[in-house]
Amino acid sequence: MNFELFIAKRIIGSKSYKSSVSAPIIKIGIAAIAIGIVVMLIAISTGLGLQKKIREKVVAFNGHIIISNYDNNASNESLRPLSINQEFYPEFRAVTDVNHIQAVVHKFTVIRTETDFEGVVVKGVGQDYNWNYLKDFLIEGELPEYTSDYNNDVVISQYLANRLEFKVGDSFQAVFGEDINAMPRIIKYNIVGVFNSGFQDLDQTFIIGHIKHLQRINKWEGDQVGHFEVFVKDFDKLEQTAIQILQNIPSLLNATKVSTKYATIFEWIKIFDKNTYGIIGIMILVAGINMITALLVLILERTQMIGILKALGSHSWSIQKIFLFNASYLVGVGLFWGNLIGLSLLFAQQKFKLFPLDPSVYYVSEAPVYINIDYIIWLNLGTFVVCLLMLLIPSAIITKISAIKSIRFQ
Repeated sequence: MNFELFIAKRIIGSKSYKSSVSAPIIKIGIAAIAIGIVVMLIAISTGLGLQKKIREKVVAFNGHIIISNYDNNASNESLRPLSINQEFYPEFRAVTDVNHIQAVVHKFTVIRTETDFEGVVVKGVGQDYNWNYLKDFLIEGELPEYTSDYNNDVVISQYLANRLEFKVGDSFQAVFGEDINAMPRIIKYNIVGVFNSGFQDLDQTFIIGHIKHLQRINKWEGDQVGHFEVFVKDFDKLEQTAIQILQNIPSLLNATKVSTKYATIFEWIKIFDKNTYGIIGIMILVAGINMITALLVLILERTQMIGILKALGSHSWSIQKIFLFNASYLVGVGLFWGNLIGLSLLFAQQKFKLFPLDPSVYYVSEAPVYINIDYIIWLNLGTFVVCLLMLLIPSAIITKISAIKSIRFQ
């Protein structure tokens, strides 16, 4: 073991250090590191978790990219038919990042009961529909199985079920009609499942039914749909994938990213990134300043030792390394306790849902948590390196200390 490490170990392990004037300051510095890590872990994991959850909910009802006709239709209803006889359907082989593509039809309807009514959009889906997203939101009943035959089973949201006093097994009439001079079309739907995405704007808008009913009401052929929903493998590459899709579909069709369709929501969740960066910067700065204070106090307390080491021929940088080794140990202790406490809180929230949120504001019913080893490692490594770099400044004071004056220092 070299000389600097030996001295550092002696300082860290000495009884005088643990009972000295600097001990409370050292403890405050360690606590600042620990609290900073806890706050940063919570900020990153909940920020990423909230972004991920909101994104998944929007994608569940729209796909990542929507292929449709070029038109000025701003509503959720499918107005112009689109043939499914396309080169990119049912498998989009031209773009490798495409995971799945499905054909759907949207149609506005009014749910009528004996005492109430509600306007919703029926999302007509077929055999190609990917139920994996909606399966996570299912809270009661089961998902329907749609084949080539007509099927009156539907899945509705818990919001609509509570509002209209529906439950699994109930039936209701859906009234379709656009021409006031013609008789409306009525379909009797059977409720087989209830879902709750926590995204009220979408829950109050959509019910999921069979596509064949909507094709018949629109007087469309069996190979005509409203639009295609495309799911991609990597959301981070959505921009590039959308460009590739646009280049591989007919010129009369448009490809719209879900982040464009719901621009307000996606711009809102981007703000979380700025807030997280701000919190990380502030916490590292506070922790670094506390460690600087602790190191200055430790240097002041060990001034005589510094003078003795200089008198024995030690270089200033060698003595600086003693204190930097010591400070690194203290930062490491703070990181250990911060990770222990922070990750314990995150796992507890993930399992027990300790902190609820208002879904009408945040689109989720509890604070979501996303834990990934990559950002945990980078956060700890970044905090350690930044704190160590900040500690180089106070350690430079050692070069200004005179051996003769410091030995006389009381």
